[in-house]
Amino acid sequence: MKNRIITVQDIPITVSLSDEEDFICITDMAAAKSDNSRAADVIRNWLRNRSTLEFLSTWEEMYNLRFKVFESEHFKKDVGLVTFTPSVSEWVEKTDAIGLFVKIGRYGGTFAHKDIAFEFASAINPVFKLYLIREFQRLKTQENDLKKIERDANPGLAKNSNVRDYASINELTVLSNLESHNAQMIREGKGKAERYEVLKEIAEYQIRILSEAENISKQIKAGEQDGYQATSRGGL
Repeated sequence: MKNRIITVQDIPITVSLSDEEDFICITDMAAAKSDNSRAADVIRNWLRNRSTLEFLSTWEEMYNLRFKVFESEHFKKDVGLVTFTPSVSEWVEKTDAIGLFVKIGRYGGTFAHKDIAFEFASAINPVFKLYLIREFQRLKTQENDLKKIERDANPGLAKNSNVRDYASINELTVLSNLESHNAQMIREGKGKAERYEVLKEIAEYQIRILSEAENISKQIKAGEQDGYQATSRGGL
């Protein structure tokens, strides 16, 4: 998973890419709750709401063929009971939901698909939701711009987008570097057109260097293989 950070009303929020889908850390988002409740409690209170369960169930039925609708009904029946304090882990385990997941360890927390995260933001604060959507859209725009720059710098990647070997590694490496350079230039107040030219030049240079390193690596491996085969024949 690739993590990125957006800042919404001075709150850093992690956005994680999983299976080509964006998931937003609602644990981070819970910090925007004005009553200073613990993030886990904010999420539990949101999850025990009937409208939340209806939304989650409908989303899962739309996008998840493995979703256990019957099991989700048990959650809805318990709404309103004092003892009903469901956790995200419990919801995922019993219904095979895919719209939420819990990540343990460093950079961990509860993550929700962007559709669900925006719904969670409504429960936090409608104004916060608007700022979240704006920052998320800004992130996606920057990422699309960087991908276009790299594609323009290396047209061959567009023709071989299904190849998951050195080309994809090179692409990810260059994109990561471009993101850092782009963020710095944004802080410096440089416009989009100026950033594009600088980033395109950086991308072309880095792709050339990585391609040369790849070719050298292949030549070394080929030489080692030839040497091994010659030694094997000699042993016979």
